[in-house]
Amino acid sequence: MTAYIIPLVIMAYSRETKFFYAYFVLRTLAAMVGEGTISCLALAYVADNVPGTERVSAFGILSGVFSAAFVFGTLAARFISTALTFQVAAVVSMVAVVYMRIFLKDSIPVADESTRPILKGSETDNDQNDSDSMKKIHIFKKIPSIGDLICLLRSSKIFAQAAVVAFFNNLAEGGLQASLLYYLKARFHFNKTQFADLMLIVGVAGTLSQLLFMPLLAPVLGEERLLSIGLFVGFSNMFLYSISWAAWVPYATTVFTLFVVFVSPCIRSIASKQVGPLEQGKAQGCLSGITSFANIVSPLIFSPLTALFLSEAAPFPYPGFSLMCIGLAQMIAFVQSLMMRAVPPSTIREVFSEDA
Repeated sequence: MTAYIIPLVIMAYSRETKFFYAYFVLRTLAAMVGEGTISCLALAYVADNVPGTERVSAFGILSGVFSAAFVFGTLAARFISTALTFQVAAVVSMVAVVYMRIFLKDSIPVADESTRPILKGSETDNDQNDSDSMKKIHIFKKIPSIGDLICLLRSSKIFAQAAVVAFFNNLAEGGLQASLLYYLKARFHFNKTQFADLMLIVGVAGTLSQLLFMPLLAPVLGEERLLSIGLFVGFSNMFLYSISWAAWVPYATTVFTLFVVFVSPCIRSIASKQVGPLEQGKAQGCLSGITSFANIVSPLIFSPLTALFLSEAAPFPYPGFSLMCIGLAQMIAFVQSLMMRAVPPSTIREVFSEDA
C-alpha cells in the first residue's frame, strides 16, 4: 500500500512529460508488488476472523466495499480538476496506510472445522489422523509458489473446479473490459460521458447487491447456487449485448449486474474452505494468479476479434460476435459450476487414510 503512494505523489507534484514517465515506471513496479496482493491479504484477513458458514457473506460485503470505493472515486474524478484528483488520491492513500498500521492488527487464524474440510477430519478422529492432518496444513511451507498451486489442484477437486470457473469467468470479464467500450463507441457512438454513466450505474448496482442482497441470499441458497446463478445471468447478459439494436439496451441490461457480482465472492469463499486456516493467503494468491493470467490472455483474443467483426472485412455480418464468444466463456464456467459438490466427510477420511 505504501508503494502505491509514490506514483500518485509524483503526478500530484507535476504532470509534465518527464514526471508522467516516472509515474508510469513506478506505477508499474507498485502494481507488481501490490496489485493482487492487497486484495488477497484482505480476503485472507477476513477468512481468519469469520467462520466458514458466514464467509461468503463476508466476502460479498468486502467486494461491495470495493465497488463502493470505485463508485465514489469515479464521482470524485468527475467533479474535481485533474490536478486535484492526483493530490486527493495521494492523501487518501496515505490515510489508508496510517489507518491500517494503527487499527488493523495482524490476526491469528482461528481453527474452524468448516474452513478446512479438505485438510482435516472430524474431531472424533484419532490422534494419528490429527497429526497427519496438521502435516497437510503445513505442507505449503516446504513448497514454492508454483508448488502451492499444483498441490492445491491435486489435493482438492473442488479447488480445481473453482480454479477452472475462475479462469473462464475472468477470461470473459477481461474480454468484456477490453472490448465493450470499443464496441459501444463503434456501434452506438458512445462518448466518455456515456461510458462514465454506464460504469457508475454498474458500480452502484454491484455495490447494493453485494452489501444488501448477498448477505440475505447466501445463507438461504448457498454459495454454489449463487455462483451458478451469477454465471447464468452473466452469459445471458452477454448474449443480449451481442444482439443489441439500440443505444438504450446497454443501460437496460445493467440490472443483471445485481446477480453477476455474486460470482467472485462465491468462488473465493468456496476456495477458502478447501485449505487450512494458515494457508488462506496462499490459496487466494493462487486464485489471483489464475485470474491474472486469464486477464492477460483475454485481450489478446477478444480485442482483435471485436475489431474484425466491426470492420468491413468481417467474415459474416454480426458486430457483436466477440461479445457472444465472451458469453460462451462464461457458459463454460457455468457448466463447471454445476458440477461442484461438497466433499462428504467420509470421503475426506478415506483420502487421509490412503495418504497415510
